[in-house]
Amino acid sequence: MMIQMKKYFNLKNFILLVMIVQLGTSCTNYKNITYFKNVSDSSDIYSKGEVAATAKYTPLIIQPDDILKITISTLDPDANGALNLSSATSRVKTGRVSSSLGSSLSIDNGDNADGYLVNKEGNIEVPIIGTIHVSGLTTDKIKILIAEMASKLYRNPVVNVRLANFKVTILGEVENPGTYIINGERESVLDALGLAGDLTIYGKRENLILMRQENGDHKKIVRLDLNNTSMLQSPFFYLKQGDILYIEPTKGKAAATDAARTRTYTIIGTAISLIVVIASRLF
Repeated sequence: MMIQMKKYFNLKNFILLVMIVQLGTSCTNYKNITYFKNVSDSSDIYSKGEVAATAKYTPLIIQPDDILKITISTLDPDANGALNLSSATSRVKTGRVSSSLGSSLSIDNGDNADGYLVNKEGNIEVPIIGTIHVSGLTTDKIKILIAEMASKLYRNPVVNVRLANFKVTILGEVENPGTYIINGERESVLDALGLAGDLTIYGKRENLILMRQENGDHKKIVRLDLNNTSMLQSPFFYLKQGDILYIEPTKGKAAATDAARTRTYTIIGTAISLIVVIASRLF
């Protein structure tokens, strides 16, 4: 009888120890999941705020394979219909999420992105107006250029130009990884993370990787630190076409995976131990 009681208490202590270990490994340090740790929490910050320098925004430069959405309005309804025919369409693959996340950011649902495809020579073909070289220009400059050309044929034309396939890819430890189409041009790394549902608790805040196409076939790779407001001054803070953001997992992710596996083994082992104890009492 004493031997059986000793086995019971040893088993009880073992189960208690396993529970303590599991709690210790499953908890994530609060300090590891906060942003901008260098912002003071003094009372002055609450009442007056703190000025943080940010990078100067550089407008996007149109490149071959970009798709431009162009609308030209005149006083002649018939002319409007002819001018606004799309010369090319392109299907843009996007992430699985298909909901709107605000007025400036949205996720394409997989429909065609209609517009004027910039060819390899950097040109677009606009009905009636003709061939326009747009590669290397901003959308504002393209707008002025088209308006000048259209004004030779029509009186006071109104032109709007926007990039229709501004896409970024967000991978790794975020809630909704995928490729997203962004409406608008002035979008930052923080906007992209918000679009993807923010980092999970296992994402490395101090070590985001951004990959950007530069000089033809080369990609530039930089690291960004969400723990410090100096990230706002990075020349890579504002996104460009085709940027890829990757968020590395922390060691806690591997530990959590191992803990889950250990928890399963522990439950099985505990069940077997209880069966042995019960069996020893019965027999």
